[in-house]
Amino acid sequence: MWKCPKCGREFAHESQPHSCGEKPLTVDEYIARQPEGVRPELLQVRGVLRAALPHAEERISWGMPTYWQGRNLIHLAANKHHIGLYPGAEAVAHFAGELDGTYTYSKGSIRIPYGKVDVGLIARIAAWRLGGAKSL
Repeated sequence: MWKCPKCGREFAHESQPHSCGEKPLTVDEYIARQPEGVRPELLQVRGVLRAALPHAEERISWGMPTYWQGRNLIHLAANKHHIGLYPGAEAVAHFAGELDGTYTYSKGSIRIPYGKVDVGLIARIAAWRLGGAKSL
């Protein structure tokens, strides 16, 4: 067992990623809490999502930025080596051909390494989610 020196929570794996303390209340607060080198890419992805989903509400859900319009459309999260994009399993399956060879992905999640953000792909995924795919 490993105990986080900041929050005291115990985990099975040493240095397991987690959120210490209280969850952010806004997307601005979420981004501000991330390492300085990560913030520009998070802001870039945020801008793409805001443009693609102009009527979606930005909120924090599950501790991460979420775009909601009658349902959860897409989540994103900063990780140590990548931005996690969570558009749901149907979206990942639909865009698998564009993801292959560039991004790793699994059911419902896409891992976008820092420095490899494809704004066009993110915009297409967001637009597809808005177009009526089932909720997350």
